[in-house]
Amino acid sequence: MHVVIAGGHGQIALRLTENLAAEGHSVTGLIRNPDHAEDLTAIGGRPIVLDLEQADAEHLGGLLASDMHGEVDAVVFAAGAGPGSGAARKDTVDRAASALLADAAERAGVRRFLQISSMGVDKEPDPDRDEVWAAYIAAKAAAEEDLRGRDLDWVIVRPGALVNDPPTGSVHLAEPPVDRGEVTRSDVAAVLAELLRNPGVSRRVLELRGGDTPVKDAVAALASGG
Repeated sequence: MHVVIAGGHGQIALRLTENLAAEGHSVTGLIRNPDHAEDLTAIGGRPIVLDLEQADAEHLGGLLASDMHGEVDAVVFAAGAGPGSGAARKDTVDRAASALLADAAERAGVRRFLQISSMGVDKEPDPDRDEVWAAYIAAKAAAEEDLRGRDLDWVIVRPGALVNDPPTGSVHLAEPPVDRGEVTRSDVAAVLAELLRNPGVSRRVLELRGGDTPVKDAVAALASGG
């Protein structure tokens, strides 16, 4: 399959790219910084430099519909404004860029859409956190709402607290509510890869943390109605 990842240089996106490319799939990463292109090619991905805060749906939809290294089977929204960014960029990246990618997917006829969100978007922001955190939660919640209203084959994945520990290969993946906990970025990437392989999981909001169920079995259980 051919997968396009928005936010292609993010930590989860790089792990997902490496995972899929190792299996022989084509992965195109949309990146803002051309200096990051070499990191993608080194792990088997194909970079396209595109600033999602400046792009429009017509242009991006045209890219998805064109022969972008083969027909696109799925898109993954893994972009984020990142640490150090202000409240305004939480909206333009975490919300607006997701909606832009969904608009482009609809234009191009790409139905499969995976969105990385966050646990806590369905709750009031922690009052002990600052306004930037509140803006982040609001942006993720709005991006989810936008995607759920579309006629796409979508899955929203809400990871818990992300850590860079080695992958465990086992997770707890279920519809909300799931008790918050840590999950490795590598395990999040493995779950996304398995969801891409398994179209039987569709139009569901899933929460994710470390657990005892092998990734493949966790996704298969959802596909069979679990």
